[in-house]
Amino acid sequence: MTTVNEAQMKLFADLEIEMTADMYNKMTACCLQKCIPPKYKEAELSKGEAVCLDRCVAKYMEIHDRIGKKLTSLSQEDEAKVKQMQAHLQQTS
Repeated sequence: MTTVNEAQMKLFADLEIEMTADMYNKMTACCLQKCIPPKYKEAELSKGEAVCLDRCVAKYMEIHDRIGKKLTSLSQEDEAKVKQMQAHLQQTS
């Protein structure tokens, strides 16, 4: 029998895998659409296409990282505000 903590950790791990897969799929679609023309004659990537893909993926990952850090920061701020409000309510009761 698993504990609640183990169940939560598994849920978080599954959610992280799902979010990572979703991010990868969106990044792949976005960069493919941006960097690879719909009609191509060669099986190999051209140098221009490869450079475009490298830059697109780097930018996508950087933005994804920035958003993640900002959301974490906002979440921590909200948590601190909730704790302050709870402490204030306890003091007034």
